[in-house]
Amino acid sequence: MRHDGKEPGPGPGEGRAPVAQLPAQHVYSAFTPPTGIPVVSLSKETPWPDRMRTMLRMPVTERPAPEQPSGRADAGAPVPRVLDLTLRIGELLLAGGEGAEDVEAAMLGVAHAYGLARAEPQVTFTLLGISYQPSLVDPPVTANRTVRRRGTDYTRLAAVFRLVDSITTAALTLEDAYGRLAEIRRNRHPYSGWLITASGGLLAGAASVLVGGGSPAVFLIAALAAMLGDRLAWLCSGRGLPEFYQFVVAAMPAAAMGVVVDRFGHLLPGTSNLQASAVITGGLFALIPGRALVAAVQDGLTGFYITASARLLEVMYLFTGIVSGVTLVLYAGVSLGANLDPDRALRPYENPPVQLVAAMVLSLAFAVLLQCERGVLPLATLNGGVAWTVYGVLHQKAFVGMSAVAATVIAAGLVGLFGQLLSRYRYASALPYVTAAIGPLLPGSATYFGLLGLTQGHLSAGFASLTKAAALALAVAIGVNLGGEIARLFLKVPAAGRVAAGPEPARRRAAKRTRGF
Repeated sequence: MRHDGKEPGPGPGEGRAPVAQLPAQHVYSAFTPPTGIPVVSLSKETPWPDRMRTMLRMPVTERPAPEQPSGRADAGAPVPRVLDLTLRIGELLLAGGEGAEDVEAAMLGVAHAYGLARAEPQVTFTLLGISYQPSLVDPPVTANRTVRRRGTDYTRLAAVFRLVDSITTAALTLEDAYGRLAEIRRNRHPYSGWLITASGGLLAGAASVLVGGGSPAVFLIAALAAMLGDRLAWLCSGRGLPEFYQFVVAAMPAAAMGVVVDRFGHLLPGTSNLQASAVITGGLFALIPGRALVAAVQDGLTGFYITASARLLEVMYLFTGIVSGVTLVLYAGVSLGANLDPDRALRPYENPPVQLVAAMVLSLAFAVLLQCERGVLPLATLNGGVAWTVYGVLHQKAFVGMSAVAATVIAAGLVGLFGQLLSRYRYASALPYVTAAIGPLLPGSATYFGLLGLTQGHLSAGFASLTKAAALALAVAIGVNLGGEIARLFLKVPAAGRVAAGPEPARRRAAKRTRGF
């Protein structure tokens, strides 16, 4: 008995009913904030990546419950089947080069559409996982899938995005979703292997013109070298060699052609002063892993540090393969008397209209290499031309003294901005519109000069050029990501932090309706 006449309340753990025995309306009352949990607007008119990204960034206990369409045939679908479909869709997206956050958003969207309110997707570089817990007292159901094969096919990536959009916005049954997914996996690539090889040659030839090699002979030699390197890489891939060695072999023909042009180019009829450096640089443009670099930086900026580190390590290995192949051939060529002088190597911006056309052709060829849909090719080509024009104006004309890195960031930012706008307009991935358009901005010439300096023993100049190449590559990746974030910032997105207006009881009811657990 207390001195104030009041009966003491039960101590911690004494005289309280277990949580499972409490009435339903009081089980979770202790977890509701005094002002209620903010109401989240997840309008179906908003693109599903924005809706799902908003939910991903919320605690699981505050996510809204799924809204099942009335009369849906697959209501109460088996949880293992839903998790399997979710993992298969995430596998195709991650293998196609999509960023980790967008993969998680797609997986959450699929699980949420089929009624799994408390699903938690997890994405790393090669492992996909998802966990679903029906309630606090039920054990979670988990599943995972390993991504063992990666391939670049943006047509398939676009088809997967359309499938996810259909799942999240329409009453697409589980079996229908499985059928469409199987059809996507069975579809052949839109372009044949020889067309891909020819596109690689066209890319290298356009890049050689872009960096100042204006002669038709340089264009043809660079294209031939790139096509030979592509066929050798295909041969190595068929024999099961790792991708590192494929890049080593693919880089050798361009360097070898450059050495041959330097030694015997004057013997060709009707040609004079052929630029061997333009031939080598054009071949490097077709090999620089810009797609993987953009994905790595995007994952790092969005907080997926493990995946970003793995992607950057992949980029480093591929770049090391390019360095190894080119350096071996250049060293042999210099030993045989080749006079590869960087001081007379490249003469950029001698003919801006021709180089603008070359930049657009380069973007078109890059889009074909990435297996983009035919309707995407004109838009990617135009985006690449805009990027090169902005870079040329800022770096050479309007602002004398603006560094190449700053101009690259601005040009790549416009690429990311336009790519994000186009992706929202078409409810598709931004990668097909962005990756090909950054082709003209990749640091091919800086990479070549760095390798040449190391080969000739000029270590300071070589490392300085390689550092500049790395800075330009990071500028491209950061600019693309920044442009996409600016687009999301100024376009309509779900209101994640807005509390519904109205009296307190209305807010409390909304809080209970949207609470996760």
